[in-house]
Amino acid sequence: MKLGGSELVALLVAVSFAAGLNVYATVATLGLLAHAGLLALPPGLHLLQSWYVIGASGALFAVEFFADKIPAFDLIWNALHTFIRVPVAALLAYQASAALSPLEQMAATIAGGLIALAAHGGKTAARAAVTPSPEPFSNMTLSLGEDALAVFLTWLATWKPYVAASIAAALVLLTILLVRWVWRALSALFRGAEHAMGA
Repeated sequence: MKLGGSELVALLVAVSFAAGLNVYATVATLGLLAHAGLLALPPGLHLLQSWYVIGASGALFAVEFFADKIPAFDLIWNALHTFIRVPVAALLAYQASAALSPLEQMAATIAGGLIALAAHGGKTAARAAVTPSPEPFSNMTLSLGEDALAVFLTWLATWKPYVAASIAAALVLLTILLVRWVWRALSALFRGAEHAMGA
């Protein structure tokens, strides 16, 4: 699929949200779809279809797949990934929009980072709310759902970019509406991490 201007914007919205959930799964999925000829990546993202990038992101996805399903440890993992998911999503948006004007490219970069931050914040807050549960299954189910959503949104964005972008936008809106709860959960997460490191 070759992307037009508005389709590129829709793809970036969906991919940025997916990267905020699981950046490694998103990058691996984009690379595999492009390598299979199902998606014509913008020139700035051609590197993603390299087997080295696909292999590395696939390996990191495998690590995250297990690390993200361990109660309590997943909170530390997600806190650390604030500094990976958001910048990588912004970088993907920056590279994808290289053909646009400098102002449009900067706007795309900021939007990509903010959308990823909303997805990551919502994910982390939901995880902080579920982790205290004594049984591990709710945590594992939530993690599996996030992984599946990241891959599904990325795939859907290559087939129906406007539908994928609409789903991502609706989820961002839901996160914004719950921003107070998200902020409290994130604050509790970082306080807990500080206490754990201090102990």
